[in-house]
Amino acid sequence: METIKIHVLRCGMVRTTRWLPFNKEHVSMAKVAGLFVPAKDWKWLPVSCYYIEHPKGKILVDTAWSRRMSPEGVEDRQAQIRELGYFLYRINQGYTPEGETVDEQLRALGVDTSDLDYVLLTHLDCDHACGLHQVADAKRILVSEDEMKYAKTILPTHFDNRVRYNKKWWEGIPVTLFAFNGKEGPFRRSFDLFEDGSIQLINIPGHCAGLSAVKITGKDGRYVLLDAYGAYSAKN
Repeated sequence: METIKIHVLRCGMVRTTRWLPFNKEHVSMAKVAGLFVPAKDWKWLPVSCYYIEHPKGKILVDTAWSRRMSPEGVEDRQAQIRELGYFLYRINQGYTPEGETVDEQLRALGVDTSDLDYVLLTHLDCDHACGLHQVADAKRILVSEDEMKYAKTILPTHFDNRVRYNKKWWEGIPVTLFAFNGKEGPFRRSFDLFEDGSIQLINIPGHCAGLSAVKITGKDGRYVLLDAYGAYSAKN
């Protein structure tokens, strides 16, 4: 195979207040978190993962929701609270219909999770990493050193991390940490997976310190940028 093929996998939905992804700099954190926010100001948004067929291997970007979030394939409040904790559940909810978790979709494509050469985590938020256990037998699972350090930081400036991150999503799973050692991207910090420029993880801090966009470049120089949370909207 000489070409690179990208499969977009829609892995359920996430529900947040409209201020979490949009314009949160203009409102209080209470509104962002959904305290006393009416139903009309909450939005359902799709959650995506990406399966990449590359000449040098099979690659998955992010893992989305765990099946534990919606055991019956429907929205399940108690299951979500068990998985996320009550306070994180209050900020964002989610569910994944039957057949839409990342491992279920990979199997539908004829790919066993143990066939994955790499799982690339753009960051460790719940809708990107709590499904990690479903692909734990992949050959290598990568996340940036910066992101893991940030996720473990509980300081007055980052007290929300105590709610935002849950180590059970990755604890006991063989995750490899990588350091940004290249100079691609707006912050001049990147990591070249195959050392040929075809798959690069590019640091775009903001949403979180270790956030990585994924740049996928073909032989003709054209590229696709999976920008994670680099931009929420056309305005961004």
